[in-house]
Amino acid sequence: METLLQQTVNGLVVGSVYALIALGYTMVYGILGLINFAHGDVLMVGALVALEAIRLLQTHYPELGLVPTLLAGLGAAVVACMILGYTIERTAYRRLRNAPRLAPLITAIGVSFLLQTMAMIIWGRNYHTFPQLVSTTPIEPVAGVFITPVQIVILAVSAVLMIGLVLLVNKTRLGRAMRATAENHRVASLMGVDTNKIIAATFIIGSALAAVAGVMYSSNYGIAHYAMGFMPGLKAFTAAVLGGIGNLAGAMLGGIVLGLVESIGAGYIEDMSFGFLNSSYQDIFAFIILGIVLIFRPTGLLGERVADRA
Repeated sequence: METLLQQTVNGLVVGSVYALIALGYTMVYGILGLINFAHGDVLMVGALVALEAIRLLQTHYPELGLVPTLLAGLGAAVVACMILGYTIERTAYRRLRNAPRLAPLITAIGVSFLLQTMAMIIWGRNYHTFPQLVSTTPIEPVAGVFITPVQIVILAVSAVLMIGLVLLVNKTRLGRAMRATAENHRVASLMGVDTNKIIAATFIIGSALAAVAGVMYSSNYGIAHYAMGFMPGLKAFTAAVLGGIGNLAGAMLGGIVLGLVESIGAGYIEDMSFGFLNSSYQDIFAFIILGIVLIFRPTGLLGERVADRA
């Protein structure tokens, strides 16, 4: 039981990060029908930009304090990723909106490799230690179950951001324009909606969420490197498909479910495989789930929410 509770806590933490990344995938797909495979690398850029900003602040302003330093690093990451998201949409995807679906897909993969290569040139191939600005000393709220303050912060920030995004989409003028654009580009533009700005705003918001997720991911694991975005991005895409691609609530649910399954499975995989496998093979659960969902329920747990376009 202690193992189950501990892995549940770990799964909620990891799943909340997956959910934030999955929201970027599902927002872009809901409006454009495009899978932005470069989204995971935006997460990587956010983590490395935050790392660089924190290092500079610790070198030149050591008296600033841990929390202001972390917030400043996070702010730098969010701004950099918002600019990056807009640039990617403007230069790589906008001209391909009416192209066959294969063209933007290949372009997305190319952008992913480009971002990884540029990050490798700037920050090198080595793993970087991410500063632990929030305490990692575990506390024991329940006997045998441990959670660190940084994990509590990750859960709280993820919950606030997800609730904020839902309110933004459902309660604001921008959100109404986003839903109209997702329903039908042409009709939305005839009704006075600037679809180019709405699509750019979608990329900007998704990239900001990816930046926050990147900082949280590096804070939780204590590392950052140029290829760190590939696996979280792939798992977040799995989470988006699991919940129902194009469905915001589905992306959140899919991320949490995937994190729980992965963590709980890692805790019991050695027993289930009779010692043949260990917790280092936990990634297989994400792809097993993806295969099962695509075979038996391709629309996801909550259903795909994408309008048919004329």
